[in-house]
Amino acid sequence: MLTWEKGCRLVLASASPRRKTLLSLLGIPFEVDPAQGEEISKETRPAEKVLELSSHKAVEVLQRQAGNVVVLGADTVVACDGRIFGKPKDEENAKRMLRTLQGRTHQVYTGVSLLWRKDGEILEKHFYEETAVEFFPMTEDEIEGYVRTGEPMDKAGAYGIQGQGGLFVRGITGDYSNVVGLPVARTFHELESWMGQTPHSAS
Repeated sequence: MLTWEKGCRLVLASASPRRKTLLSLLGIPFEVDPAQGEEISKETRPAEKVLELSSHKAVEVLQRQAGNVVVLGADTVVACDGRIFGKPKDEENAKRMLRTLQGRTHQVYTGVSLLWRKDGEILEKHFYEETAVEFFPMTEDEIEGYVRTGEPMDKAGAYGIQGQGGLFVRGITGDYSNVVGLPVARTFHELESWMGQTPHSAS
């Protein structure tokens, strides 16, 4: 779907299978080169935190890529009551997160950093999307049963909306794909504008 500049590669700086699936919707080939650096940030504001971490990932991967390339880095966190939830450290941590989120509305933030090395020049775009997610109330048995599936363990906020975690979601306000891990529509439009095209002219 995306009109792409000839001779330019697209590289995803993430090993997330969910991000790979979403990025494939753009309809162009891409490579995967996951960032390896430790995800460290002292930022306490969720929007700024995901922008900082997504930028770190994209910069790391760009440094080891050659030629004309667009590197996409992304980071997702869940925020509730001023607290930021990343991926749970263990099952007990996952349960605590879900106890906090159940029966309430929280926010999911995904930051995206696009770095384009074009004939030696580096262009940058950084943005984030915010989606509100409302959970049904969850019993302790439901929380423990869900954590036992293992699904929450590699996901921000300890749930996957595209999996069994979706059973506990009453509704969302905003971009669904943002909750999965990549605001793919926003990413599409940002890349299209960079390539000098409008979305309507994409083939």
